[in-house]
Amino acid sequence: MAPTPSTDGAVSVVLAGGGTAGHVSPLLAIAHAIVEQRPGARITAIGTRTGMETRLVPAAGFELRTIDRVPLPRRPSLDLLKLPARFVRAVRQARRIVLDTRADVVVGVGGYVSAPAYLAARSARVPVVIHEANARPGIANRAGARIAARVAVAFEGTKLPGAVPVGMPMRRGIAALDRTAERTSARTSLGLDPDRATLIVTGGSSGAASMNRSLGAAVPGLVAAGVQVLHITGRGKQVPGPDGTPLALPGYHQVEFVDGMERVYAAADLLLARAGAATVSEVSVVGLPAVLVPLPHGNGEQRFNAAGLVRSGGAVLIEDREFTPAWIRDQILPLVTDPARLEAMSRAAYALGVRDADRRMAELILSAAGDRTQ
Repeated sequence: MAPTPSTDGAVSVVLAGGGTAGHVSPLLAIAHAIVEQRPGARITAIGTRTGMETRLVPAAGFELRTIDRVPLPRRPSLDLLKLPARFVRAVRQARRIVLDTRADVVVGVGGYVSAPAYLAARSARVPVVIHEANARPGIANRAGARIAARVAVAFEGTKLPGAVPVGMPMRRGIAALDRTAERTSARTSLGLDPDRATLIVTGGSSGAASMNRSLGAAVPGLVAAGVQVLHITGRGKQVPGPDGTPLALPGYHQVEFVDGMERVYAAADLLLARAGAATVSEVSVVGLPAVLVPLPHGNGEQRFNAAGLVRSGGAVLIEDREFTPAWIRDQILPLVTDPARLEAMSRAAYALGVRDADRRMAELILSAAGDRTQ
């Protein structure tokens, strides 16, 4: 049974994705762009009860409905035996949402909830639109692309049938950032010296530990050379000093989290980070030189995410196993204190940036919704 069209004529869009900021952030950017292009559009997000979406989606003013989280076990286990029944239940839950909201289109950005949402949409004869953030697609979007009405990708060359490159949907505060104009105020707000060479380090929520260890050992040499370091360690993490308390040195600042990454991008001369799809896309958009350390596990997607930016000269890539205190001393220290090289990297990165991906996605989604109602 297909959903009954809404009686008020407003388009109804169901957006599926959650768990991490890498899924929730583009989902929200897409939602805002749809409402901007089609005032009155009804937006419903599908997530789980344990992901970041439980906080971020309602805070952004959108309705969140949840389904069961159904991860795919990577090894034979009791959970693997329970997978079929759990997955069927999640599909039924997603289908109820699709019918209740009278969805005109279902949009997925990957993650645990997307696959059930795709199948629910298909069973209800509702068109599916997919956005794949990573250069190497995940399982849910590889399967979903086979039934999708539209397939969009963040990176050129992502192998999905019918894929249209649109870039990475992101908040306008990042997409429109002028780093030069905002540098002084951003550094001041973060407690940094406005006039000092600045390295900012972030390892992400799940990939910070090994980066934190190497960076912590290299910090004394960096600050002795006149570089200030803002180290975003990740929630619940810290870099200990010799006495076990958080490492404290003049010019070294460690915090667990920064609200508003545009401040980080404006303040940094150089960013040291993992190569998640959002990070690679955002540093390109704002023209921020970067040293990228791909996560050593997963399906290798982070290395592929970074490939185009590295080829352009906008970033340097170093494997996790090679990211040592000595490498930081020999490679990062000369780079962060070389304004001419940083400027060249900035220009190369900026040339790759796509600053209207949210609008492009909104157009694809509304087009698919229109196909159904015609």
